[in-house]
Amino acid sequence: MSHKPFWKGSRGEWYLVVQGILFLLLAFGPRSCQYGASGFSYASAASIGGGILFLAGVVLTATGAINLGKNLTPLPDPKENATLIIAGVYRLVRHPIYSGLSFMAFGWGLWLHSWLTVGYALLLFAFFDLKSRREERLLNEKFPEYADYQKRVRKLLPFIY
Repeated sequence: MSHKPFWKGSRGEWYLVVQGILFLLLAFGPRSCQYGASGFSYASAASIGGGILFLAGVVLTATGAINLGKNLTPLPDPKENATLIIAGVYRLVRHPIYSGLSFMAFGWGLWLHSWLTVGYALLLFAFFDLKSRREERLLNEKFPEYADYQKRVRKLLPFIY
């Protein structure tokens, strides 16, 4: 089976372009003014919370990628020979890699004390929500049991959303 060229975006390649731009914005984009004072303050709490959130995101992302194994693809379209994974971290959230990357982004914004970076994290989360909609439509077509899984497990935030 031949695929159309990347630039035609038939398998969701443009999602990767937008995702890459958002990652670059998070890493290198403009930041708002730093805030904080000496001693333990809200800024210190934000740094600690941000660090914890970032590390939780690393664990969630890595575990999701490991659980997916050979099914892992950066594209929203599942691989042709994919199998449905609903075990491991996929019992907690349907898109743990997107969740973990979002947690990392929010943690990064808190660590930097940057409201702009937290805003970029919100954009990334909204983007992952959009990307996951396409992915879930295709997963429903490929796996009839996916609809039941959607009813039991939250999409992007474990136990919440």
